Amino acid sequence: MPLSIPLEDNFTDIIAKAQRGLGFTHEALAARSGTTIAEIENLKAGKVDEVALRKVASALGLGPDALFALAESRYNPAPVDEMEGLAHFNSAFDDMTVNSFLIWDPATNEAAIFDTGSDGQPMLDFAAKRGLRVPQIFLTHIHTDHVFDLDRLIERTGAQAWVCEREPLTGAESFAAGRTFYIGSLIVETRPTSGHAAGGVTYFIRDLSKPVAVVGDSMFAGSMGGGMVSYADAVRNNREQILTLPDSTIICPGHGPLTTVGEQKHANPFFAA
Repeated sequence: MPLSIPLEDNFTDIIAKAQRGLGFTHEALAARSGTTIAEIENLKAGKVDEVALRKVASALGLGPDALFALAESRYNPAPVDEMEGLAHFNSAFDDMTVNSFLIWDPATNEAAIFDTGSDGQPMLDFAAKRGLRVPQIFLTHIHTDHVFDLDRLIERTGAQAWVCEREPLTGAESFAAGRTFYIGSLIVETRPTSGHAAGGVTYFIRDLSKPVAVVGDSMFAGSMGGGMVSYADAVRNNREQILTLPDSTIICPGHGPLTTVGEQKHANPFFAA
């Protein structure tokens, strides 16, 4: 059964990320949106005021309909069916959970780990049970929750770890985004999705029954990672590097449930404007 994981962000998180990313004070946002500071503070406290919410969404470049659907808890990602060649794992890290993924070529049983989470043992157990070889580990970025178990996974598998050259990490070999890798006969394209992290990379895997994009914290179901390095880069790279993939592409995010490119085009407030 697919893992059941709640959305990473609620509508207040999204408003806060967009406001922070654009550098708007409450005063500036109120002036741009035609709302009051009190209305903005109420929204950020979780009070659903549709009129104010739609005004604020438009001022922040967010999709008002998508944001209101989240505020009313009407958006739930469509279930993504399990498929041969993709396994999803979720581990606890501090007060949150983080995703990691095992992707393999059913024809050769060669596999790769994508991010480590806080505990990679379930991936090792799964690989052993299925008779999978794991010669590679791919990192979407180097925030601690995504690389926490890297040393142990390298020790246990002997795998080569890979990381974007913009975020070098001891124990991993650096590469320039745009390089192509292989998992058996599967093609792995690397796409630059910096913004949340300096070296954020999306891995686009072809030749399974559906295309797969492992995106790290670049995008979530209904949201995206905060633009900790550059909000503008995060939004642009997500549009250009992820949402240009086929609509059927399964998005494997760093947190929260799986989704698809087609769904995020209309359900994600950051991109549905």
